[in-house]
Amino acid sequence: MISWWTGMTLGMQILWGISLLATVIFIIQTVMAFLGTDADLSGDLSAGADADVLSDGGNLYTFRNVVNFLLGFGWSAIILEDSMPDVPLRLFVSILIGVLLVVAVMSLFKWLSSMQQSGNIQLTKDARGCRGTVYLPIPAKGEGKGKVQISIGGAVREYDAVTEGESLPTGALIKVDEVVDEGTVRVSSR
Repeated sequence: MISWWTGMTLGMQILWGISLLATVIFIIQTVMAFLGTDADLSGDLSAGADADVLSDGGNLYTFRNVVNFLLGFGWSAIILEDSMPDVPLRLFVSILIGVLLVVAVMSLFKWLSSMQQSGNIQLTKDARGCRGTVYLPIPAKGEGKGKVQISIGGAVREYDAVTEGESLPTGALIKVDEVVDEGTVRVSSR
């Protein structure tokens, strides 16, 4: 092994060092990502960015992207040594492969993050047409608010409610006609 290492040029020794170090860091990052503890190693290298910028896959200057670039650059330069003896051309192609790897990984993370769901219920979209029951009596003709319990997305939620019709007693069956604001719905008897 020592004769193999000493038989290389200084440039190839540097490439091997970069590639091996980047590979070890990549393996550690991958294991930590599967364990859910990778937040600190994928940190931002530019000043002033927050976690939201990192999570959207749009920030180019992250430690993870540096490691990915070095992986693509280093291993491609090593692999292309025999087939591309022209060093400047080999370095250009290796840099291009490193950049393409970064773009591919960023695109993959962006695609994966687009498949996330927030889990939040958007009252304006999800409540209209839902059915439920009156929890606290609702005064007639919008003269006050009561409370209703409605099922949205498989979860029972409680909201303030008004009605334009007759008063609705506790336990009355209702239907949501309109979302008045973020915490209030207009209901009618069903």
